[in-house]
Amino acid sequence: MKRKTPNKPSPKTQKKPESQAYSQAGVDIGLGSAVKKSLPEKLASTRRAGVLSQVGGFGGLFQLDTKRYRQPVMVSSVDGVGTKLKLAFMMDRHDTIGEDLVNHCVNDIAVLGAEPLFFLDYLATGELKPHVFEEIVDGMTRGCAENRCALLGGETAQMPGFYQTGEYDISGTIVGAVEKSAILDGKQIKPGDQIIGVASNGLHTNGYSLARQVFFETLRMKPTDHVTELGQSVGEELLRVHRSYGRLIQKLLDRFNRPAKSPKDRGIRGIAHITGGGFVDNIPRILPSHCDALIETGSWPIPPVFELLHREGNVSESEMYRVFNMGVGLVLVVADHTADSIRKRIQRHGDSAWPIGKIGHGQGEVILE
Repeated sequence: MKRKTPNKPSPKTQKKPESQAYSQAGVDIGLGSAVKKSLPEKLASTRRAGVLSQVGGFGGLFQLDTKRYRQPVMVSSVDGVGTKLKLAFMMDRHDTIGEDLVNHCVNDIAVLGAEPLFFLDYLATGELKPHVFEEIVDGMTRGCAENRCALLGGETAQMPGFYQTGEYDISGTIVGAVEKSAILDGKQIKPGDQIIGVASNGLHTNGYSLARQVFFETLRMKPTDHVTELGQSVGEELLRVHRSYGRLIQKLLDRFNRPAKSPKDRGIRGIAHITGGGFVDNIPRILPSHCDALIETGSWPIPPVFELLHREGNVSESEMYRVFNMGVGLVLVVADHTADSIRKRIQRHGDSAWPIGKIGHGQGEVILE
């Protein structure tokens, strides 16, 4: 029996074409398609061995090179850039945000010993603005290319009425791989190990709610205001790109860990990415329950932006170390006999690094001395 054809609506009741109705509701499908046309060319710079799919499919395809690993372990992480986005909105500058996102995610898996393989992003906004989209994607492709990580795909959602005019949100997911026997989990950390701090590039992507309150509410500054102590405007300081430590970590592991026959022989025993929660909440993630990290707080130069926030915001020293990275974006716990060699290798890589403490007996906590 044939299915009946429904009666056609009269001209008076006939609906508008779907694309026009959707556009009037705030979602411009045509614009979304237009701004994505440049994606294949942009993402080509991030292509690496293993990528099997093209941009625009329902999912991204990546083939792991299993010949490189005896027991490959996949490592993943997802994150955003928090209220640093507010600075991008205030300055209508979006070229750093995508790079921030990639670098933050790379660091989060690099500290486990993983090499980044591919990255996926999610961008949601009320109204899609082509120049904003272009700047964000340019930042992500730049970050992925520098970290040798494929930008495999993503989602751009137009959600009118959900976000304030001119605002958006963004998040990223990264997937990497590490040899099972080479995972850095901190289990080999023991009293007597040394702690090395590697320089950050400012606030990175954490503590921005407090920083914005101090600069723009307490001090009533504008992002364009030049501050002599900072050597630039407040906005330029706060939009400094979150540093990536991925390639540095891989080089250090190649030199001090991978030739080792057993975990006990490794020079690097644990690495912490100093993000939200500062020293107090991040270093304990890698500490055994019987060890404390004893941090000598005066052992490295504190960048001016943190001194300014501490002084003008009337923020206690203990809170500063729980909110901000204080000029140290990466903490390495290393065997005592390799500490000097590791620090010198970091410096030869072009990074500032300092001995900032040691591991003692304790309860898995950070002690600020």
